[in-house]
Amino acid sequence: MPDFDVAVIGAGAAGLSVAAISAGLGLKVALFERGRMGGDCLNTGCVPSKALLAAALAAAAARRAGRFGVRLPEPDIDWAGVRAHVTGAIAAIAPNDSEERFTAMGVTVVRAHARFVGPRTIEAAGRRFTFRRAVIAAGSAAAAPPIPGLADIPYLTNESLFHLPERPEHLVILGGGPIGLEMAQAHARLGCRVTVVERAAIGAREDPECVAPLREALEADGVAIVEAAEVAAADRDGPGIALRLADGTCIAGSHLLVAVGRVPRLGGLGLEEGGIAHSPAGIATDRGLRSVTNRRVWAAGDIAAPEGLGPRAFTHLCSQHAGVIARAMLFGLPAKVSYDALPRVTYTDPEIAQVGPTEAELRAAGRSGLSTLRWPLAENDRLVAEGRAEGLVKLIADAKGRLLGASVVGPGAGDMAGVFALMIGQRLPLSALAGAVLPYPTAQEAAKRAAGEFYTPRLLSPVTKRIVGLLKRRP
Repeated sequence: MPDFDVAVIGAGAAGLSVAAISAGLGLKVALFERGRMGGDCLNTGCVPSKALLAAALAAAAARRAGRFGVRLPEPDIDWAGVRAHVTGAIAAIAPNDSEERFTAMGVTVVRAHARFVGPRTIEAAGRRFTFRRAVIAAGSAAAAPPIPGLADIPYLTNESLFHLPERPEHLVILGGGPIGLEMAQAHARLGCRVTVVERAAIGAREDPECVAPLREALEADGVAIVEAAEVAAADRDGPGIALRLADGTCIAGSHLLVAVGRVPRLGGLGLEEGGIAHSPAGIATDRGLRSVTNRRVWAAGDIAAPEGLGPRAFTHLCSQHAGVIARAMLFGLPAKVSYDALPRVTYTDPEIAQVGPTEAELRAAGRSGLSTLRWPLAENDRLVAEGRAEGLVKLIADAKGRLLGASVVGPGAGDMAGVFALMIGQRLPLSALAGAVLPYPTAQEAAKRAAGEFYTPRLLSPVTKRIVGLLKRRP
C-alpha cells in the first residue's frame, strides 16, 4: 500500500489549497515544504507588496489632502515603522498557512526538500514516501536576464526587497511590468528616488489606453521612466550600482531591483527520475493539469504549463487550479482549466485591471464584428466627489452583446474586475449588467454605463423613435 493517497510538493497558495481539499475529503495527505509555509505570496509577494503599497497610499493621501481643504505637513516617513507594518501584515495572515493548522487537518507536513526518485516515490528528510497521486506546486522565482556583470553585483528581487533595513536613496528598477511599476510607485511615494528601465514599453501587456493614465500618475509621483532601453552591462558604482545602456547612457543608483518576470522552480525536483516531462516554461500538462508522461502526477500554480496555454503567475489562479485538480484527480471528472475569464490587476494608483483578452489580442486573433464600449470615470459621480475621477472602463463585446474582454484603469479597478470575470466566465450578455440595479453612488456604476453603451444606438435608432411615436397615440 502507498504511504499516502496524495503527496503535494510546495506549501504555497496552490499546494495548500490542494492539501486542504484532499485532507478535507478524508484522504491521507503529505505536504512537503523546504522553505516558509505560505510560499511567495505570503512571504515575498502579494502580502508584503500590498502592505507597502498601503503605506505609500497613506503618504500620498496626506500630500493630496490640501485639495479637500485639509492642510497637512509633508509626511515624515519612518522606514522602520513601514517595515513593521509589512511584517505585521505577514504575521497576521501566516496562521492560515501554518504547519500547525494543516497538521490539525490531518496533513503530514514534512519540512524538507523533496524530489522524485521514481514514478511513484518521493524522497525527503532522508526517507522515501510512496504515493497514489502527487501534485507539484513548487512555484516560481524571479528571472535574471543575461546581462553581463549582473551576477557580480548585489541586486534585489522580490525575495530580498522587503528586508532592506534602510530606505533606498535611489532605487533603479529593471522591468516595467506589474511588480516593477507597483514597487516604483510605492518607493517613490515613500521618499525614494526611483528610475524604471524597460526594454520595450511599461505595461506592455495591457491596453495602451489604460497605460497612459498610469504613466502620467507615475511621473507625477516622481518616477523616472526610461523605455526602449537595451541594457548592455551592469556594474558596481562605488557602494551602489550602474546600468550601462546600449546607447551609452549610464543610470546609477543605490539599489537595483530586477523585476523582469518569473521562471518555474524546476531544479532539484528529480523530474527525470519521476518520468515527468517539462520545459523551461514548466511541467508539461494537459488541460486537466495532469502530467503528459506520468499519469499519477499533476501540477498546479506557477509551475504548471498546460498544453496550449502556458504558465501564468497569479495567486488567484492557484485556487482555480486546485479546483480543477480536485475534480479531475479526486473524482475523475473531465475538468479542464480555462483562462478565458482570467483577471489580472496591477495594484498601482490608478489600478489597471484586465479580464480576458485585450482589444488588440482579439483583433490579432481575427475576431470580427467586435463592439468597443467606453465609459470615462470622469462621468462617475462617486469618483468625482472623491476627486479621483481619472480613468476608463473599456469593454469588448461580440455582435450578440456577449462580453469577451474588459480593460479598466482607475481607482478600484481590481474590484470591478470581479464583475467582468463572472460575466465572461458564465457567458452572460451585457444586458445582465446594463439592467442591474446598482447602489448609487459607487464606482461600479461605470461598469454598468459602459455595458449600456452597447444598447444605446439601438434605443435611439430611427426605427425605435418611430415605434415610440406610434405608441404615444395610445389612449
